[in-house]
Amino acid sequence: MPPPTSATLTTADGTCLAYTDHHPAADPEITFLLLHGLAGHQGEWDTLTARLLSDGHRVVTYDARGHGASTRTPPATTRAAHVEDAVTLIEHLDLAPVTLLGQSLGGHTAMLLTASHPHLVHSLILVEAGPAGPAPDLPTRIATWLDSWPTPFTSLREAAAFLGHEAWTRTLERKHDGWHPAFDRTTIIDTVAELATTAYWSEWSRITRPTLLVQGEHGTMRPDEPARMLAHRPGTKVVRIPDACHDVHLDQPARLHEAIRTFVLDLDLA
Repeated sequence: MPPPTSATLTTADGTCLAYTDHHPAADPEITFLLLHGLAGHQGEWDTLTARLLSDGHRVVTYDARGHGASTRTPPATTRAAHVEDAVTLIEHLDLAPVTLLGQSLGGHTAMLLTASHPHLVHSLILVEAGPAGPAPDLPTRIATWLDSWPTPFTSLREAAAFLGHEAWTRTLERKHDGWHPAFDRTTIIDTVAELATTAYWSEWSRITRPTLLVQGEHGTMRPDEPARMLAHRPGTKVVRIPDACHDVHLDQPARLHEAIRTFVLDLDLA
């Protein structure tokens, strides 16, 4: 299997995006673009990426603006800026039509992209993501969560124990007093500002591409959200993954992969 290609792309507003292009051994069956969640990074997808590659798919991952190795304090943190970043990457790498797979905030970005740029998208997979809102207390909840981190961590083991997954530790920066988050707190909080005031049901209703919604059994979606999503778009396939919380891709990567594989196979047979 060819080694992955890691590079950076500079967007129109000067934001630098770090991305990795993973190619299968033969011509790809499907091209996936994977979008991580808030305060995350593209390395969270490593386990799922390996499984998708073994199925013969091409997989592109990237660090969203304000995250990972991408620009830490970009000039904009809006939903539109995040969508435009993904569009720019799709066009730069000639990925269309692409299957978008996004978790949490990344899923929300994928949803908005599919609604506004359907010609670029083959199908959509949302993991613990949907159009619900507004959520006025969201910025405060995110700030409280970030401020609860007992930083600096004295070791990566301590960080993994607190954050719940080893993958969350990979972008921590080591300084003289321990391990610190690599992101800017204000940027992360500002990134959810629009989600605090806006619902996106009209965008969801405009989507025409085949869609899979994946929930964690112990996830954080609003209890009525999946049913409302189905009411707006009855053709949506919904899968609930046992023993998974919000980070389904980290909690149960094998079960998530199986749900994706089944979804893809059903599309081929349709």
